[in-house]
Amino acid sequence: MDRVFFEQLAMPLFDQLYNHACWLTGGDRTDAEDLVQETYAKALKGFGSFAEGTNLRAWMFRILRNIFLTSKSGLAARNTQYLEDDELRTDLAMAHDLTPELLLLRSQSEHAVFTALESLPVNYRQIILLSEVEEMSYREIAEVLDVPPGTVMSRLSRARASLRAALNANAGQEVR
Repeated sequence: MDRVFFEQLAMPLFDQLYNHACWLTGGDRTDAEDLVQETYAKALKGFGSFAEGTNLRAWMFRILRNIFLTSKSGLAARNTQYLEDDELRTDLAMAHDLTPELLLLRSQSEHAVFTALESLPVNYRQIILLSEVEEMSYREIAEVLDVPPGTVMSRLSRARASLRAALNANAGQEVR
């Protein structure tokens, strides 16, 4: 497999990998860029060992995860930030004719979810992001995390319960 073939397959994953890296690094864009750059460098170097026809996306996320876990700040990364800035939110709101009241309610809900996600351990945050944001199947997540699919289901269940508890604690009321 050659470099051009690698680029055709791997480059469409760039935004997904970068967004996930931002979450893992607590919103530090410089660390996220370094993480993604190193992921692509290692993937290109090891692309000869990639079996064509298997899941490249899971393979790339697994490389990113392993680099993150072995990095100096990987396990210490506890905080995340919004990937969007306020200006982008305003432009988006105007584009969809949202009222200021709807925009405020949406912003408060998003903030509550992001705050609750930030409070979760990295392993729980990562599995929720792979499932809910990246929309990976249990099998894909199992490949990324190198665990059986049953373990993914149980970890995801515990992560969702922790997220629900964090939302309840932040809101002071039960969230269903």
